[in-house]
Amino acid sequence: MLAVQPFYFFQLGGGLYVRGSAVAVFDIENDTYNVPVGLGIGKVVPTSTAVFNLFVEPQYTILSRGAGQPELQIFVGVNTQFVKK
Repeated sequence: MLAVQPFYFFQLGGGLYVRGSAVAVFDIENDTYNVPVGLGIGKVVPTSTAVFNLFVEPQYTILSRGAGQPELQIFVGVNTQFVKK
């Protein structure tokens, strides 16, 4: 197996950003692969006790070979960092 993850982030200001982090997977032994491309949006929200990072990123498969490969994936996440006082 070989996994390749190019990622890109572009800050828009005000905590808003555009992102992409799809993982391309190549099964070399079985000659199958899945290459998605993602484009999503996220928002960083600071509060007095924590910083929240929320995002959603649809990932569409542009190249695939083999049975059971996904055509569309939705990557959703929430990351929390707590402020030390």
